[in-house]
Amino acid sequence: MLRIAYFGPEGTFTEQAARALAPGEDLTPYETIRLALDAVRDGAADGACIPIENSVEGVVPATLDGLGGGSALVAVAEAVLPIRFSVLARAGATEIRTVASHPHALAQVREWLEANLPHATAVAASSTAAAAVGVVEGTYDAAVSAPVAIEHYPLEELATGIADVGDAQTRFLLVRRPGELPEPTGADRTSIVAAAENRTGTLAQLLSELAGRAINLTRLDARPVRDSFGEYRFFIDFEGHLAEPRIADALTALRRRCHLRFLGSHPRADQLPATIEPGAGNQDFLDARAWVDAVLKGEDA
Repeated sequence: MLRIAYFGPEGTFTEQAARALAPGEDLTPYETIRLALDAVRDGAADGACIPIENSVEGVVPATLDGLGGGSALVAVAEAVLPIRFSVLARAGATEIRTVASHPHALAQVREWLEANLPHATAVAASSTAAAAVGVVEGTYDAAVSAPVAIEHYPLEELATGIADVGDAQTRFLLVRRPGELPEPTGADRTSIVAAAENRTGTLAQLLSELAGRAINLTRLDARPVRDSFGEYRFFIDFEGHLAEPRIADALTALRRRCHLRFLGSHPRADQLPATIEPGAGNQDFLDARAWVDAVLKGEDA
């Protein structure tokens, strides 16, 4: 049985994602994303489940910072969960004056709260489950939580299935220490961190290496380098797998331009196949390499 850390406490969407990504394994909650990642780095856990981005609120900064620093970790799988919340309160509660949750969760149910609990004050908590704990302890009157929280805390549902945006989703990663990569499937995602010099056109030059090989980006974010004001790391996701010649060729070119950290190649949760433009498929790269080899051997190419 593998030991899987996840961003907790119990009763969060991350726990639901961990159940899906590591069914039957030993799941242990950690108070912060950083602590969950460090558990893998220190050997206390074999892997960690963490949120990476939400379709409403965007990227999770703590995850990017945690993956960008410290010893390297790589993503080996991902899960995308539809996000629907439950509002939990103590049994018999009649007056709701405070509603707590993680800021991302509050942002996704703002309209519902205004319509249904207009006099309640929204309070930020470290996680949706921490908000539920606060309700149990009497700190808050209600919590906006993941549905799984009702399994862990002695609370009642005031409402469930709540979401201002009907198709809101969050993507989660399962990360581990570097090792053998998952096999390519044709519907994969590769992630890197690029740290380049702060000069005119740097980002454009990096992206041109991907564009020139017709590699489709799926996400691009920048995060500041903490000990160097004005310097940024670029977090880039794109279609494809490192084992593919076209992706390996692109990363080779990028590595010549800047420092790279490889964050993994793994199957996409949505199973969408990579976009392959004419002349930019893996066989095209293999054929081009074979042509060069033939020329070097003096063959008729």
